[in-house]
Amino acid sequence: MTLTLHHRRRTPARRVEPELMDDPRLDPRTHARALRGLARLNRLSRPDSALWPDLDRACRASTGPVRLLDLATGSGDLPLRLLRRARRRGRSLHVDGCDLSPLAIKTAQARSRRCGHDACFFRHDVITQQLPDGYDVITCCLFLHHLSQEQAIGLLCEMKRAARRLVLVSDLRRCRTGPAVIGATSRLLTRSHVVHTDAVRSARAAFTMEEAASMAARAGMDDATIRKGGPYRFVLSWWRKTS
Repeated sequence: MTLTLHHRRRTPARRVEPELMDDPRLDPRTHARALRGLARLNRLSRPDSALWPDLDRACRASTGPVRLLDLATGSGDLPLRLLRRARRRGRSLHVDGCDLSPLAIKTAQARSRRCGHDACFFRHDVITQQLPDGYDVITCCLFLHHLSQEQAIGLLCEMKRAARRLVLVSDLRRCRTGPAVIGATSRLLTRSHVVHTDAVRSARAAFTMEEAASMAARAGMDDATIRKGGPYRFVLSWWRKTS
């Protein structure tokens, strides 16, 4: 396990609260507005930049198209941005995404069509259902903090089983200043009260890098690498060993 850390400060205990966007009773128009707000936040935080070096390495090492599945994809921000990067650099990449929310899937499909992409987005419960096989790379962005520790370990185990080459996880990392800064940023970039509330709750529910390293080890990813991946985020990467 490789864990890149700097000066360690006292970190508040993890605090998990239900997020508004996870409520199935959420009004569809309010949900759609929140998805647009999250897309703005993703444009600023650019999680694709943090994941691209590993994905580019996988593309360069492959003799054919690399197939990627993004879990809990929301409106498809991450896989579509990775696909644009790949096309600009002449890499052969096909992306799909899954989510539990029918509205998120509908939104992601519409975005893909508008961009002229052939990405496939489908409904799937990544906690209760086995992940589909046939993907070289499996990514998961900003979803781990929604889960209990045992659920997160279970998901990492399943990602490890299903990915033929590479697992990439990007998520918030818990620290003292995270809730205030992330909350203030959300208010600057969107008027969605759902995003304002969930941004702070997400920051409080995030895992530390040490906790993520421990969960990865328990999931059998002893040789995973965990590093900082942008403001208040970490990136976990695990490569399947080839013979």
